[in-house]
Amino acid sequence: MDNLMSEGLNLMVFGMGFVVVFLTLLVFATGFMSKLIAKVAPEAIPEPAKPAAVAPVATGSDELVAVMTAAVHQYRKH
Repeated sequence: MDNLMSEGLNLMVFGMGFVVVFLTLLVFATGFMSKLIAKVAPEAIPEPAKPAAVAPVATGSDELVAVMTAAVHQYRKH
């Protein structure tokens, strides 16, 4: 029984060690590939977007109030 437990612990240690080594190599490989891609194909800096022109809204319009009320009612119904 003692031999079986030592073999189980030995297998567990080697298995977990293999996983830790593999994940460590994976982290370094991913970082290396990220740096390599950044050097090979640098990302272009996008120009800031111009704000879209907003049409002025007539305040106090009865039609606007009716449309907004209908939209709120439709939203709350679902």
